[in-house]
Amino acid sequence: MKLSKLLGAAAFAAAALSTTGAVHAADYKSEYKLSIVVGTTFPWGQGAVIWSDLVRERTNGRINIKIYPGTSLVQGDQTREFTAIRQGVIDMAIGSTINWSPQVKELNLFSLPFLMPDYPAIDALTQGKVGAQLFEILSQKGVVPLAWGENGYRQLSNSKHAVQTPQDIKGMKLRVVGSPLYIDTFTALGANPTQMSWADAQPALASGAVDGQENPLSIYAGAKLYDVAQKYLTLWNYVADPLIFVVNKEVWGSWTPEDQKIVREAALEAGKREIVIARQGVTATDDSLLKDIEGHGVTVTTLSPEQIGAFAKVTQPVFDKWAKQIGPDLVKQAQADIAKR
Repeated sequence: MKLSKLLGAAAFAAAALSTTGAVHAADYKSEYKLSIVVGTTFPWGQGAVIWSDLVRERTNGRINIKIYPGTSLVQGDQTREFTAIRQGVIDMAIGSTINWSPQVKELNLFSLPFLMPDYPAIDALTQGKVGAQLFEILSQKGVVPLAWGENGYRQLSNSKHAVQTPQDIKGMKLRVVGSPLYIDTFTALGANPTQMSWADAQPALASGAVDGQENPLSIYAGAKLYDVAQKYLTLWNYVADPLIFVVNKEVWGSWTPEDQKIVREAALEAGKREIVIARQGVTATDDSLLKDIEGHGVTVTTLSPEQIGAFAKVTQPVFDKWAKQIGPDLVKQAQADIAKR
C-alpha cells in the first residue's frame, strides 16, 4: 500500500513538472530577434549563426533565434541598437563596443587611441578584471551580458595615397562611426571625419564623397572595399572593437534556469569560435587575408612602432580627455593589465 502511494505521488510530481515545463515553454516567443550590424558572411555574422544554431539545437527548438543583419530592427542606425535592446524591440544582440558607447560611456575604453598594441592586450582586458567590470556595468542597464567576441583591429584605408605619418592624413575626408571619440581622434590628426552608418558608407566611398574609412580587415575584405577605390591600406592597430553577446533582461528572466544556462554556455562557445575566425589571416603567423588583399592591387603599409608612436603623440590629448570621461580608475586598470600581459 505504501509503495503504491509512493509511486502515485512520484507520478503526480512528474506530471506536475511536465505540465509546468510545458506551460513555461508555451510562454516562450516563437522567435527571438538577434541583431547584428553586418551580414552573416563576416566573422561577426558567423558568430551569430553559431550562437543561434547552438541554442536552437540544445533547447530542442524551444528558443528559436532569427538573425537580423544590417541593424535592420533600428533602420540601420547602429547607435540606436543598445537602446532598442533595453526597450525590448530587440531580444538579443552581438553588439559592437563602439556602437554601444554613446549609451555606456565606459565602453569607449576600447576606442582610446593606441591603448592596445596587440591581441594579447585585447585579451588582457576582455578576459580579465576590466571585462568583468564592464559586464557588471552592462548588467545594470537592462541587458544580460554573456560573452565576448571580436570585430578586430580597425585599420585605415583611403583612395589618395599611402599613410605613414600624421601629415599624410591631413585634409582627408574619412567616414567614421557615430562616436564623438572618433571625431576627436581624427580631428586631432587633421582629417575631416564624417559620421555615417555602414549602410551609407559604401556608396559614399564608391562615389568619392569620402576619401577613406577605418574598419577591421575582415570588413574591408568582405565588403570588397578595394573595388570602391580604397587602394591604400595602413595597418596601425590604433583601436580594436570587441563584441558583446547580450540578451534583454526581461527576455532572460522569461526563460527557465536550465535554458539560461544553455544560452550562456552557447554564447561563450560561439564567442571563442568567432574570435578565432576574426583573427584568421591577419596575424604574424597567418597573413593569408593580407596577401589576398594585396592581390587586388592594394598598397599595404605596416607602420613600425616608431611610426605608430608619432600618431600616438598627436592623439595623446584626446586619450587624456576621454580617459577622464570613461573613468580614470578603469583606464588605469586597463593599462596595468596590458603592461602585465
